[in-house]
Amino acid sequence: MHFISLFWKVLFSLVPPRFCGSGYPSFVVSLMFIGILTAVVEQVASLLGCVWGIKPAVSGITLVALGTSLPDTFASRSAAIHDESADAAIGNVTGSNSVNVFLGLGLPWLLAVVWKWADGSTAAGKEFYVGTFNLEFSVMLFVCLALFALLTLVLRRWLCGGELGGNSACVKYATGGICLGLWVMYILMASLKAYGIIFVSTPEE
Repeated sequence: MHFISLFWKVLFSLVPPRFCGSGYPSFVVSLMFIGILTAVVEQVASLLGCVWGIKPAVSGITLVALGTSLPDTFASRSAAIHDESADAAIGNVTGSNSVNVFLGLGLPWLLAVVWKWADGSTAAGKEFYVGTFNLEFSVMLFVCLALFALLTLVLRRWLCGGELGGNSACVKYATGGICLGLWVMYILMASLKAYGIIFVSTPEE
């Protein structure tokens, strides 16, 4: 494992120390390196999905999502262990997903529209349109499961006094099992819909 990660260790050793420039150079360079690493992970996951014959709609919610979300998982774990409240752990997840949705989708779409307008692709009445596959069902399924996860946190506050932790190991393992089960259900249902094993009528169909 050391030799496999040696290149990335050398690369991230170029990050300036946090005490230089009040930490701003370290923050900016770290963001740049994380962006590069995320792009590499996304490309490798997409290539694996292509080689294994997995549909893009399925590889996007499995391989690509796992590769880009694991850093958030470890960050939330660290925050849950060391912080006195659950705000940092849960806020890291919601904040990361808000960046993915609003910035990760909005900024590339804006750049694509500007690029198409600049090179004349949208001239003469041509429309810039990008279709979707299985998107409506996946989004609706995700919203329903996310609401159930939020309901679980609310119930934990009423029954256990907090969103994370607790004195009972059964409650902690049950909460983790529920969250893991919601993720497995999302992957399973979205994959079955993508491969046409189940049929659910959506506006796009």
